[in-house]
Amino acid sequence: MNILSKLAGTLKGSEIVRLGNDINERIRKGEKIYNFTIGDFSPAVFPIPTELEELIVTSYRKQHTNYPPADGVWELRKSVSQFIKDREGLDYSLNEILIASGGRPLIYTLFKTIVDVGDKVIYAVPSWNNNHYCTINGAEHCVIATTPENNFMPLAGDIAANIKGAVLICLCTPQNPTGTTLKKEELKKICEIIITENNSRADNEKKVYLMFDQMYWTLTYGETQHDNPIALVPEIREYTIFIDGISKAFAATGVRVGWAFGPAEIMAKMKSLLSHIGAWAPMAEQKAVAEYLLQKDAVSNYLTSFKAALEDRLVKIYNGFMALKQKGYAVDAITPQAAIYLTIKLDLTGKTANGKMLETQADVTSYILDQAKLAVVPFYAFGAENNSPWYRLSVGTCPLEEITPMFSQLEMALEKLH
Repeated sequence: MNILSKLAGTLKGSEIVRLGNDINERIRKGEKIYNFTIGDFSPAVFPIPTELEELIVTSYRKQHTNYPPADGVWELRKSVSQFIKDREGLDYSLNEILIASGGRPLIYTLFKTIVDVGDKVIYAVPSWNNNHYCTINGAEHCVIATTPENNFMPLAGDIAANIKGAVLICLCTPQNPTGTTLKKEELKKICEIIITENNSRADNEKKVYLMFDQMYWTLTYGETQHDNPIALVPEIREYTIFIDGISKAFAATGVRVGWAFGPAEIMAKMKSLLSHIGAWAPMAEQKAVAEYLLQKDAVSNYLTSFKAALEDRLVKIYNGFMALKQKGYAVDAITPQAAIYLTIKLDLTGKTANGKMLETQADVTSYILDQAKLAVVPFYAFGAENNSPWYRLSVGTCPLEEITPMFSQLEMALEKLH
């Protein structure tokens, strides 16, 4: 192979995408798979809001097909400002808001704006793609391993022990892949730790910033509450960059409209980077979302029904795993809290089926896929240890009628293990 850049030689592709491609190939060949891997939505199960769809079509008919401004159209930034003020009590000016084609280019440009080669970035595992963004930027990975007892979230003490020399702390709540949330008291402590650390740094030292990924914040269930850093510690505002958008709130992953908001000088630098990358949200979609976000009743009605349908699936599947656990099978699950994910446990290494032992967690993943036709994503795809028995199960493509037969298949597969 030709010698390429150091980055090309070290960067790994997405394990989730690889797994998804393998499953799609099996489905294409006619195999029945209960596919709970992808953090996406089936439009047949969860379509985008009708009002939004109509606005997008109308927007194209109005020929909104040229380049948008680098920071997003004025109308959308104004609507986002109003949306987050009404629903979160956050007050941001238009020059503090940046629009892009979903959350990924915003996270990428945020890393590029703050992180130099060799800079320390703190993130917990399992978590979505922080490891890849660190590698892309040549950052020093400061990885915090989490536990189910703490909802797979970092504790303030974990942050405090590692914050010296760090320039970026990555938090995602509700979290992908776990579907869990960061406790209010821990978030408050983390913000206070960041403030104290920054106050201790000299004027010529880089500060430490907080990337607060809240892409799933509208999707909380039961008594679960989403908290934002600024409401808890107002002083953290000058060091916090929010990542947000419509992808998960409105089942609109392919519509590609995301936004970041934070300090104006950081948004300006991210805007400059985006102008070179060209990762803008399409003009027509921006115009449509700008109108949709202001339709308060339509938004509230959609979220109510959407969340109820997601929660119904998460609870049914959680109860199914609890039933299997009560029967003595080595499975478990975390009570649904938020997002579209259920954290499940398949603690099956060391067990044998048909004379073959499941020696590794990868063996378990393959066995469950082959014998139960159940496809889920192991936490080691999100940076956790290779022997972690925990998995992400996503319900975004799940028809309700497939839950019962899926559990029948799974129980038969578990019954074969000894």
